[in-house]
Amino acid sequence: MLYLLWMLLSGHTEPLLLWLGLASVTVTVLIANRMDVIDREGHPIHLSLKGLVYCPWLLWEIAKANVDVARVILRRDMPIEPAMLDIEGSQKSELGHVIYGNSITLTPGTVTVDLEGGKLQVHALTRLAADGLLSGEMDRRVALLEGLGAEEDK
Repeated sequence: MLYLLWMLLSGHTEPLLLWLGLASVTVTVLIANRMDVIDREGHPIHLSLKGLVYCPWLLWEIAKANVDVARVILRRDMPIEPAMLDIEGSQKSELGHVIYGNSITLTPGTVTVDLEGGKLQVHALTRLAADGLLSGEMDRRVALLEGLGAEEDK
């Protein structure tokens, strides 16, 4: 992927440079494979296509949460109701748990404080933010991103 990106951005089309670049990429991949540093979590390219669906949804959730938090802090009485929640993630891999925790933290009004063994401890600023997490929609979407949809759990 990086080789293709370099080709597109550099504009170099000389055969010698293209062959040297291809040889360099091939040797690097072979060495990394021999060192056993290539895995599905370190380089999650298998999530790329599903991420094209998940990212716009997450961006929309972030935008909605921004508006909700702004409404709360701009009100004179600041109706915050902070709460610590313990949430069980339905993801099967560490990568899925990390994506879920990071998605929660990216959403304004919520912060993942701890993640251990698939259990997340989350601080929510308002009752609305807590209810949004407890609805399980984000958990379900991250499980779909990870490839654990309802049809795959059967």
